Amino acid sequence: MVADLAPFNAAFPWFFPAAAAVLGACIGSFLNVVILRLPREESIVTPGSRCGCGAPIRWHDNIPVLSWLLLRGRARCCGRPFSFRYPFVELLTAALFTACWLRFTPAVAFAGWVLLGCLIAATFIDLDHFIIPDAFTIGLGVVGLLLSALIPALHGHGSAPAPLGHLRSLADSLQGLLIGSGLVLWIGLVAETLLRREAMGFGDVKFVGAIGAFCGWQGAVFAVFGGAAVGTVWLAAAWLWQRATGRRAPVAPPTETPEGETAPLAFGAHVPFGPMLAVAGALHFLFLRGPVAAWFADVAILFRS
Repeated sequence: MVADLAPFNAAFPWFFPAAAAVLGACIGSFLNVVILRLPREESIVTPGSRCGCGAPIRWHDNIPVLSWLLLRGRARCCGRPFSFRYPFVELLTAALFTACWLRFTPAVAFAGWVLLGCLIAATFIDLDHFIIPDAFTIGLGVVGLLLSALIPALHGHGSAPAPLGHLRSLADSLQGLLIGSGLVLWIGLVAETLLRREAMGFGDVKFVGAIGAFCGWQGAVFAVFGGAAVGTVWLAAAWLWQRATGRRAPVAPPTETPEGETAPLAFGAHVPFGPMLAVAGALHFLFLRGPVAAWFADVAILFRS
């Protein structure tokens, strides 16, 4: 089927990337609903999109990105402003979906869309509520196992004969899930013993396992330490801004005390780790699988020598 589309793709090379971008923007619009409603335990299907004043949003005012631009970020019904987060999530999802399509085969790109969509939703829910719902941890992990069994190329076994390639891919996925969640669990337990307070939420444990189900054990390990690096840079930049201006940085991560109260950005405050894990997991899936695998291979040779 993919081969049959080759002549069309050669004649119109822009079509499928553009379709991926449009699909991503539409999925991003749906993710905005998920981000808002899922933590409230509300239906993500009904009712339809509504303004904060309660009025339904008409379909022509609910076109991803375009409607926000045409309405200048304000509701037609009452004039109240809509958050810039809505078009940002739509644009981000569109960009990541397009990158997946350009880098992978259609089957692997589809798996990437599932992973990246869930990473986006989990990121913003964690930023808002300091939680990652089980749908994006346990659920995503199960889906990762299933897609790995169905799409051997997801873990580099696309050329292996069936069913061997499928079984190897499933084994890599399961290994990534177990090693990823186990690694974070042990890091959290050791840190909790040393600091004498909770250092890692159990949602983060499950979240890294889910990333490992799609990216393998190397991707899970990278998500942990790459996420720590992302978090260090993010927090350092926000702290320097705060020191220089006396004001909280516009993109500073939310912080709270161990008791769950809002806290200033300072050493010892709790910050959500899920967004940092998500960024590292997305980077590994899209761009760094090869370099990370090569680095681990070099380390293995070093230890054998």
